[in-house]
Amino acid sequence: MNMPPATPQRPGPGAYINTPARPPPFQMGALQPQQQQQAPAPAPVPTQIQRAADAINRMLQVDNRYPGLEMYTPQGSSGEYDLPTNQAWAPFQKLRSYEHPEGMYDQVNEMQMSVDMGLFAEINHAYVAVDNQLYLWDYTAQRPELIGFEELRDNITCVKLVKPRAKVFVDTISWLLVIATTTEMVLIAVETKSGPEGVHEVTLYRTGMSASVRRTNVTAIAGSAKTGRIFFTEADTEDVYELCYQQEEKWFSNRCSTKNHVASSVGYLPSISFGKRSAPVGVTQVVIDDSRNLLYTLSTNSTVKVYHMRTATTLENVIKRDLRTIKNMMSHYIGFQVPVLENLKIVGIDPISASEADNVSLMITSSTGVRIYMSATSGGYGPARAPTDMAVRHIRFPPQSLDPSAAPPPNTTNTQMQAYQRGTSLGTDSKALTKTLATFRYAPGTFLCAVEKNPTNTNHDLFLSSAHTGQLLGGGDFHFTETAQNITLRGKLQDAGLVTPPFFDKTSGNEFAVQFDAPAAEYAIMTHYGIETVRRRRLVDTFAAIIRYGGGNESVSEDIRRFAKHYGLTETASTALAVACGQGADVGADSRIVSITDPEIVEVARKAFIDYGGKPQIDESATVEGLSVDSVRPSQRHDGIALYVARLVRSIWDTPIIKETVKPTGPVLEPYHDVAKLQAIQTALLALQRFLDENKTFIDGLAGPEALGRASSRREEVELQGENRALTSLLQMIKNIAEGIAFSLVLFEERLEDILLFLSPDTRVDVRKLTFHALFATSEGRDLAKELVKAIVNHNIAKGSNVETVAEALRRKCGSFCSSDDVVIFKASENLKKAADLGANAERGRIQLNDSLRLFLQVAKSLTMENLAEAVYKYIQLEFYAGAIRLALKVADERDRGNRALSWIKDNQPDGDARQHPYIQRTNCYRLIFNVIEAVDKTFGTQGNVQQEGAISQIGRRKQEAYQVINDSDDEVFQRFLYDWYMEKGWADRLLEIESPYVVEYLKQSSENNQAHADLLWKYYAHHNDYLGAAEVQFQLAKKKEFDLSLEQRIEYLSRAKANASTRIAGFSDSGMRSRQTRQELLRNISDHLDVANIQDDLVQKIQADPRFQSLSEERKQEMLSELNKTVRTVDDLFNIYTDQAGYYDISLLLFHQADLRDMSTIRTTWANFIEQTHNDAVDQGKTSPWESVAIETETLGRRVGANQNMFPVTDVFQLLLQYDVQKYRRVNDATGNLEPEPNTPNANNPDATNPIAWPIDIFVRLNAPLENLVSVLEAMWYARSVPYNSRAGRKLLAKWLVCVVEKWWETTRRSGEPFGGTENTLGLSDVLRVVMEAGDFEAPGGTAEDALWMEKLRVVREKVEEVLR
Repeated sequence: MNMPPATPQRPGPGAYINTPARPPPFQMGALQPQQQQQAPAPAPVPTQIQRAADAINRMLQVDNRYPGLEMYTPQGSSGEYDLPTNQAWAPFQKLRSYEHPEGMYDQVNEMQMSVDMGLFAEINHAYVAVDNQLYLWDYTAQRPELIGFEELRDNITCVKLVKPRAKVFVDTISWLLVIATTTEMVLIAVETKSGPEGVHEVTLYRTGMSASVRRTNVTAIAGSAKTGRIFFTEADTEDVYELCYQQEEKWFSNRCSTKNHVASSVGYLPSISFGKRSAPVGVTQVVIDDSRNLLYTLSTNSTVKVYHMRTATTLENVIKRDLRTIKNMMSHYIGFQVPVLENLKIVGIDPISASEADNVSLMITSSTGVRIYMSATSGGYGPARAPTDMAVRHIRFPPQSLDPSAAPPPNTTNTQMQAYQRGTSLGTDSKALTKTLATFRYAPGTFLCAVEKNPTNTNHDLFLSSAHTGQLLGGGDFHFTETAQNITLRGKLQDAGLVTPPFFDKTSGNEFAVQFDAPAAEYAIMTHYGIETVRRRRLVDTFAAIIRYGGGNESVSEDIRRFAKHYGLTETASTALAVACGQGADVGADSRIVSITDPEIVEVARKAFIDYGGKPQIDESATVEGLSVDSVRPSQRHDGIALYVARLVRSIWDTPIIKETVKPTGPVLEPYHDVAKLQAIQTALLALQRFLDENKTFIDGLAGPEALGRASSRREEVELQGENRALTSLLQMIKNIAEGIAFSLVLFEERLEDILLFLSPDTRVDVRKLTFHALFATSEGRDLAKELVKAIVNHNIAKGSNVETVAEALRRKCGSFCSSDDVVIFKASENLKKAADLGANAERGRIQLNDSLRLFLQVAKSLTMENLAEAVYKYIQLEFYAGAIRLALKVADERDRGNRALSWIKDNQPDGDARQHPYIQRTNCYRLIFNVIEAVDKTFGTQGNVQQEGAISQIGRRKQEAYQVINDSDDEVFQRFLYDWYMEKGWADRLLEIESPYVVEYLKQSSENNQAHADLLWKYYAHHNDYLGAAEVQFQLAKKKEFDLSLEQRIEYLSRAKANASTRIAGFSDSGMRSRQTRQELLRNISDHLDVANIQDDLVQKIQADPRFQSLSEERKQEMLSELNKTVRTVDDLFNIYTDQAGYYDISLLLFHQADLRDMSTIRTTWANFIEQTHNDAVDQGKTSPWESVAIETETLGRRVGANQNMFPVTDVFQLLLQYDVQKYRRVNDATGNLEPEPNTPNANNPDATNPIAWPIDIFVRLNAPLENLVSVLEAMWYARSVPYNSRAGRKLLAKWLVCVVEKWWETTRRSGEPFGGTENTLGLSDVLRVVMEAGDFEAPGGTAEDALWMEKLRVVREKVEEVLR
């Protein structure tokens, strides 16, 4: 489809004159490699598990992005609240009410001076102090019994439960009860015993620790949970005291004493009043922030002081803020004329830990319910630094009204997450929380406020609020909104406390994140009538309550839309899924927490999960590059599933599985998390699995191909494919987590220390470090788990247990870690162990060995390298060599079913290729086979092939079986790797004995770059009678420039190749057919190269013997010889570079012959130069008969060129030799150039005496040259009468040569039965002889005896000719 461009197109390069055009193609090609090098490597494709793990990690990060307190308490004020009109939306709900025991009232009725009541919510106990007696009871018990401490003499003024200092008491003492009387401070040790539902038993112990506090009216006590330090204050001063205690008395300190850290010097001096006496200022509240090492006090005049615990024994007052200062700070934000600030009095202070906020450290609450957040700053960093300033940061006003109907109605028309309505006016004149009596704040932001509306009313109101987590998770502008509700108590509030463990999340204050991981926060409220417990409702409980208490389908649908608007589709899908899986809970009829599993509620939650799951979408930025599954952003339904899973496993995800606990008996390995917690997570995941499996037809992405059929466009189809991939990955991860937890539970069913003994030391260390995340989502973790499974099985085998029973139990509980294949592996290992026990040579033992091999082969694809190595090692020990090799080959094949390693080898093994990994996996298996080969050879060499009665020995038979398996293997990768190993070990001869096409293929490929392999290849061919193949390899070896071969070695290879190519092969084999078709062509090529090589060798010898060469520098000599002694050069190079320039005419003629030169003038000139050069060289060498050298060299050269008519033109060479003879050995008149008569008497100057007249002719006779050509030459010269043959002496010389030629011709042809080559030749010869005789040059007057002799010879040869004609 042609789409119009989104923006106007610019002119391309070259469109205008001034625009440079595109470079030519060859320039672009030159740049291409550089561009390819700069391209980044493609990112590895994540696996299903990696993709799911990334989704879970992303959800954990989303939960961890919960803002700190500073983010939503900026400088200024706020006062937005969401007061639900429907109790289903209420953030808190009443849980149970407990009446005070009758015994308590009996004691109170006997009160004489004072009574005080309070809660120890941490241990589920309450107390009442009546005069000098203290009574405790478990308020959760049906019939609580009072535990009395009645040994005090004076009235009790204050009681506090604190954590003890470490190492002072025995470990069973977990708490200290600090009792203050009018005269002393007493420490009572508290031992508690807990059950599933809390603390059920408390035991008090005397410590013998007390300190005097006479004249000090203790009003408040606080203890540091981190250091165990105990501080207290009094009613008459603002001093802060510390109750010091230690295990033993020391020289300068008692076991228990008090210390005044303020130490007012005038504290006890009598005061003289001259007017109205003012009331003393005391301290009403003291709290400790262990995260910052700070202590705060609240005085009766609303003054707040900050103390810093710099060291373990000091306490320094660093900041003081009185009421006036605090009001002035507040005025900067809200002014002075604010009704709620009139008659302002501070009634409570609550510390804010550093984990909740970096700077906001204290919350102050006024009597009108205004909360003031104070920010402390210091000049340095860290808890060791004392704060230097503290200012008001944020003011939180109470709601305008506690009537929910007065709140603005929420907008429910949109399901997208939106901010709450901010149009609500701030409660600056609110009297909703007037008069506030006491406040309590618990992390991560729950606020409890006791309000007395009317002094005459016997009941207090309790205002509860908490930050709206969903609003804060929405991102963007973090506006402080709280969900709140008001509860009317039965009676007046006495105390309140947190029953459940304090909220703790190391990364954030997100309550949603831990709703499935920790119990919902529970608070105990004590009045003088009893104790009521209030539960913080989880988001999942709220959703379930919306469905459960809704007013019909329409009302429920509207509430769900409102829920989606407040919390977003991802949170809605996650919460609906949790409810559908049974995570919702509510307060039952018996005031206990029960799970909501009503089918109607579950069905509505299921529909909400499906309807509010959103849709997958393709990133708009990715559509430019085309539709791709990788660019699909999964739906909110997918994110909701991932979020639910992430919250289920949040507390265990990155934690180790094992922890080491030091006990009196020594260190013990235990589960890091409680077994009950792991089982709860596993149960929830299994329920999630069932839900998704039952509803997959309704969920886009899990519905299968039917969903793709509903796609209306290609875009929707790709989106569904991406959703399917993401959801499938999550399903696999859920399965992995469930089975991983099951495996971790199995791990601790037996003593873990004993199991770890079956692992290697390094593996033990890795197991101790193994985290749940690694176990669930990484291959390394799963490998460690399999090692542990193996160790468990081995441990049980050692105990005598049946391996199948143990393995089957493991498979049922955690199939991923112990599959059916693992069971077979264990059974095979057991058979192998039995075989070892029976012995290597026992018949029953061999049966067990074969059974183990059969089982191992069945599950070869599941065998790890360690499994394989162990099995092979044991097979070697039991001399089961063939079985070990078969198993290793089978495992190698299973590692690479597609044989990608072979294609990688054939593509020249490119680096970084994905096929390299299966090759490495294969070779790891092959190396084990090499161990088997070495073992069998060593054993055979030790025992020898001893034969008895003609039968082969046992070890001989086992060796044959092993090598038969090796040689019969059709694994080409193995064969190649094996041959490489043979070559490395120096066992090349073994290859010659193997009859396999893989050897030839291997040697062919490797011989391209390896001379030794090429040598071995031709030897292999020759060994198996394929001489033509051997010749081809030798020929290629001789031509290969890359191999470092000398010219002599190349000539040797060519000579061998020529001999092999000349060898005939009988029969009709493939090699025979091939030889008949190609032998002649190959032989011709070999011969040509051999001839050139021999010529080059002659050239080298000639150069070395050349005197001119000796005068060169040594470096130049070596350079020249090196050039000629490496490769066989071309004819052109030899001629142009060396022969022609050096004047080596004989070499030139050989090169002309090799090049088949047809230029006769060049050839004749070269022959002439050759004859002349040969003569001169002989003369220079001092030879007395240079003609002999000329004759020998000419004959040699003629033989080498094969008497080729072009390269050895008989007529031309004969003429040149005759000319040479005349010029060098005959008497020539210098003036005329004619020959002169020879002297009558032979002498030293007579050439015939030393130079036979027929020597030129003898050369051609020995070369079997056609002598008729010589006759023709002489005949032509006779009739031409040219100088120097125009004289009588010249004609006589021609006649002599003619006679010699005819005599030689007669001798060579008369034996053949056809003298002179036939009648025609004879007739011509007769005519020539007749003409010569008629000339009478030998019969002229003054002739010599020699002339008569030659005349007689002429007559004789003519008669022979005539006789032939007759």
